[in-house]
This record gives sequence, structure tokens and C-alpha cells, in this order.
Amino acid sequence: MDKITIFKNFHIIDEETDMFGTVIARNRVIEEIFSESPSDFGKFEADEMIDGKNWLPLMPAFADMHAHFRDPGFPEKETLESACLAAHTGGYGVVVCMANTKPVIDTIEAANALKRRADALGLIDLYPAVSLTHNMEGKALSAVLQRADSPVKTASQLPILLSEDGKDIADDVLFLSALKAAARLNITVSCHCDAGGAKAAEAKKAGLSRTVWSRIEENVAVKRAIRLGREADCRLHIAHVSTKESVEMVRHAKRDFPSFRITCEVTPHHIALTETDAEKLGDESFGRVNPPLRTEADRLALIEGIIDGTVDAIATDHAPHTSADKAEGAPGFSGLETAFAVCYTELVKKGDISLQKLSSLMSVSPCRILGLKKRGLIKDGFCADFAIVDTEAEWVVHSESFKSRGKNSAFEGKRLFSRIIKRKL
Repeated sequence: MDKITIFKNFHIIDEETDMFGTVIARNRVIEEIFSESPSDFGKFEADEMIDGKNWLPLMPAFADMHAHFRDPGFPEKETLESACLAAHTGGYGVVVCMANTKPVIDTIEAANALKRRADALGLIDLYPAVSLTHNMEGKALSAVLQRADSPVKTASQLPILLSEDGKDIADDVLFLSALKAAARLNITVSCHCDAGGAKAAEAKKAGLSRTVWSRIEENVAVKRAIRLGREADCRLHIAHVSTKESVEMVRHAKRDFPSFRITCEVTPHHIALTETDAEKLGDESFGRVNPPLRTEADRLALIEGIIDGTVDAIATDHAPHTSADKAEGAPGFSGLETAFAVCYTELVKKGDISLQKLSSLMSVSPCRILGLKKRGLIKDGFCADFAIVDTEAEWVVHSESFKSRGKNSAFEGKRLFSRIIKRKL
């Protein structure tokens, strides 16, 4: 039976659209868009009508290319249910969760089993990433890549993203083999870029600080990923770019090699915070994250990369932990429920980018990278999955109210602007 929902009198915002109007959705598909509200909705026989009161923004639900759901294996940190609820609350309709679970998600069968569980909850569309190597050990290709030359491939047999998460493949030959196999399958590879080789090892041995050797790790690994990615002619994505040097390397790769399919993401915490914030939180405990919070110059370089188009997407790198684990130095922040407000506060309210640009970075652009069709825009025939936003809201982050089990927010006690009222699909 058809279900018709009418979203009337909204400020419709996406990458292509900035107007006031009404959206008619039938069975989760956008059927019609009006620049003015029709005088008579009777012909649509609406099951539900939601009024934007001529000011509330209606935006495409967000897509997160990089989150850690901790399921299976770490229920004390997060469960599939709590993670999906957190994503839904944060305005996300699509999430890619990383494969560093227990056991590792290194087969399409394991990925599909997790996806089926998420589908049954009906909160978000979850797409588990699959690791590049078996058990994420960096010794042999995962089963998906081992079968890259098989003649028959269907959507159900392939993930939409491959990633070794925080364990870069150390061996160049194996890494190149993985990238070439991914290229044959036309699947994007997300590289977390923290394999710094001998140079980083020397810095660690010399007793230099994490801020020094982690920068070496990222910059060396980004340069390596770009070199091998070009050789493999694959779709390469650089995760959580955090240094000014990495931004510049991606910028040059896009400019100098226009046929090279390279994209990158930044996180809300690297956009908004610096190493000074990490020190206040405890740079080896509650302020620790990989890659670390950087300098103000790095932060500004990320924003410049967003403005000039070098940066393609904003991803949360949602990484929930228990308080005990954070106190002992576990890296990462819980971010799904604060991501939009942080980005709005730091980028839109300060005038660096428009709300349309933010929508692009958080919705349609990541969907394009992932190869998801008919998502991320408010236009006829696209998925009717929306975030209703109150851009006038001011609120203070109190992590005890999070739906996520991970209360380890880098923004605890901070005042943010804009809030998700509702995600509606």
C-alpha cells in the first residue's frame, strides 16, 4: 500500500537547491517538488503532512563514509542498535562502518550479515566496509579481492568500500596488488594513512613527541598511497586528512593527474579543534585521537581545502569507547550526534561556506564516492530521506544524553549552533 508524506513550507537545501517549497514523497521516493505550496493537497491523499513553517531547512539525510560501530565484538563500547540510533539521531541515512571488529569483517558474507541486522532495525542504511587483507593481518588478500578476476559479480557480492582501517598494508607489493584488485572491481579503497616507514620509526626511537612522528606517518603514507594508487589506476580515498602537507598532496594530485580518481575526507573534530584542545582534554587519554588534533595552521589548511574543493567529504570517524578505555589512552571520539552542529558552527555560522556546500560535503558527495545512486539530493526520483534542521538552535553538548554508548565526546560542555529536529524517511 502506498504511503504519501507531504513536507510543506520548508526551506529546501541541498547541493543544487536553495528555495522554499513543498516536497511530496511516495514510499520513500521523492515524487514532486513545488516552489510554492499547492492550495489543495487533496489529490495526494497524504498519510502524513509535516509543516516546515516557512523557515525550517529540509536537507538530504547525511552519509558518513567512516564510522566504527564496534559490532561484533565490543558491546561495552557500542552495539549495532546503539550506533544505528546515534546515526539516526544525528541526521544520518547512510553509514559505512569499518571492518576492525572481532572477528574482522573480511568477507562479503560477514558484511551482508551485519547489513541484514541493520536493515531489520529500519533506522539507517548501513554498508559495512570489508578489509583489504584476511583478518586485517596484512599478509594475504581478503576473499573479496582474491576473487577479483571471477567473471560474475553482482551488487550483493561486493562491498561499496574497502579499507584496512588503521592498519596500512606495510608491504608495497601486497598493497599494490590489493589496489589493482580493487580497481578491477571498481571499488573505492579508503586509506587511513599512518604507515610512516623508517622515517617515522626513527622519530619514535629518538623519543620525539606523538605530534612529530604522527605527522611523519600521515604525510609519508599519503604520498605512498597516491603513488601506488596512480600505478594501480584505482579509486583512492584518503581518510581523515589532518595535516596541511596532506591537503596539499591531494590538491596537487587532483590538479596534476586529472584522470586519477582520488578523493579525501576531513572530520568535524579536525575542523574545529587543535592540539591545544587535546592538551586540555588529556592528549594521552580523553583528547587522544588518530590522527591527533593538529596545529591551528593545519586546521586552517583543512578549511581552505574545503573551500577550494580539495576536500570532498566530511566523515565522523565515530569511535566510541568506555571511559576506562579512554583514560588508558584508547584513541577516538564519539561523533555521530554532534557532527552536523559542529560543522555548522565552525564553517557555516562563521561564513566560510554556505549551508548548500555543507549539504554537499555531508550528503551527495560521499554518496557519489560510494557509488550510491539517487541519494543525497532533493529532486524527483531520489530517495526521500531527510534531515529536518533547526539552524536557530543553540545547545550545550552533554554526552550523557547521547544514544551512542560512547560518551567520549571532544565537545563535552561546548556550545554549538543548529540541531537536528528529526530525521524523516
